[in-house]
Amino acid sequence: MLRALSGLTTRGRCLLAAGVAAAACSFVLNERDLLRVAVFVIALPLLVAYFISATRLRLGAARSLRPERVSVGSPGEVQLELWRNGRLPAGEVLLEDGVPYALGSRPRFVVERLPHDRRVALRYPLQPVLRGIQQVGPLRATITDPFGLCEFERELIAHSRLVVVPKVVGLWGLPSGAGIGAGDDGSIRLHAGQGESDVIVRQYRQGDDLRKVHWRSTARRDEIMVRVEERPWRGGTTVLLDHRAAAHHGTGPAASLEWAVSFAASVALHLRRSGHRVRLITEHGQTLADTPGEGGEHYDNVVLDVLAALQPAHQRDITLGHDPAEGQELIAVLGTVSNESVHELSRYRPRGIRSLAVLLDTPGWSSGVNRPENRAAATEESVALLRAAGWGVVVAGPGSPMPQVWAELCQTATRRGTLIGGGL
Repeated sequence: MLRALSGLTTRGRCLLAAGVAAAACSFVLNERDLLRVAVFVIALPLLVAYFISATRLRLGAARSLRPERVSVGSPGEVQLELWRNGRLPAGEVLLEDGVPYALGSRPRFVVERLPHDRRVALRYPLQPVLRGIQQVGPLRATITDPFGLCEFERELIAHSRLVVVPKVVGLWGLPSGAGIGAGDDGSIRLHAGQGESDVIVRQYRQGDDLRKVHWRSTARRDEIMVRVEERPWRGGTTVLLDHRAAAHHGTGPAASLEWAVSFAASVALHLRRSGHRVRLITEHGQTLADTPGEGGEHYDNVVLDVLAALQPAHQRDITLGHDPAEGQELIAVLGTVSNESVHELSRYRPRGIRSLAVLLDTPGWSSGVNRPENRAAATEESVALLRAAGWGVVVAGPGSPMPQVWAELCQTATRRGTLIGGGL
């Protein structure tokens, strides 16, 4: 009964106090009729509170997310159904569903009369602005009686899981010879003759095994050419994502990390749909996803789900100890990198294998300035060091369109390539 009394509203408490005062006056004035009124006034809120407390389990609800996986910036929707069991009367029901700030405003509904013979359908929109594994809920109902004398709060539905994946931008084109590993010189097939149309050759480099010399191509070009048989035509590409907290600036949806995650997702899916095997790794060489080129939408979801749950790393510098791409071509999406980190990235990468980098001018995400003349000195130094190590580098700022950055990266790869077997 004490629990039932705790649900009395201000109106119910005032009515109860008025009944007690009327009962006291009836004894003082010796008025039996006033006592009868006082008993009725006292009994009414008590009976209503007990009734609502005893029957508050009659409500039911269901929630569905449409869709359960949504990308940043795309609209979503939550559908609710509310019903009650039995024929007992129900008063006003206030519904409030828990929605994180990253999904929009918290919705509230008021159902004045809940019918017993059908379900009430409710819906509200979601506008996700930040990737992550979001929790929608719980759905809480505040139940009141028809007189407004008491109310009780009850949790109808627990949390529902919503996956907000990073935004994927459409990209066009590929770096010349993308996916075959030896990006500089091994990007073009040489049709060496009948029965050898699938042979890939490149110019001889000091230290190459002479047993791999392709004599037919050597005779045609009048220079030593070697076979690259171990590198398949439709090989793989490794996409490295630098997600260190110390390497990025900004907060929320406008953070440089969110731009990097979105760009890495766009590149990985674009390459996978172009028929390449794509490995997605962190700046420490940890594999996040490995998708075969012939995979379908399932593998796209694997990449997006992994990136949706990715949290910033707390290490300050890049530590590898080996070639992060394992002999494949490498596309690195980097934040602020120190000279030591640049050395760590390049020391294990052979110069004959293509290495490309999108370097984020992360201080621009704090200042909002996106002009080349205002780039940080540390960014320019990192660009110079990477290019000196044989990397193709494109600098991106907070206002850089991702398709444009990708197009510049493809052009950088083409300029660094060498045409082999032209005109044959």
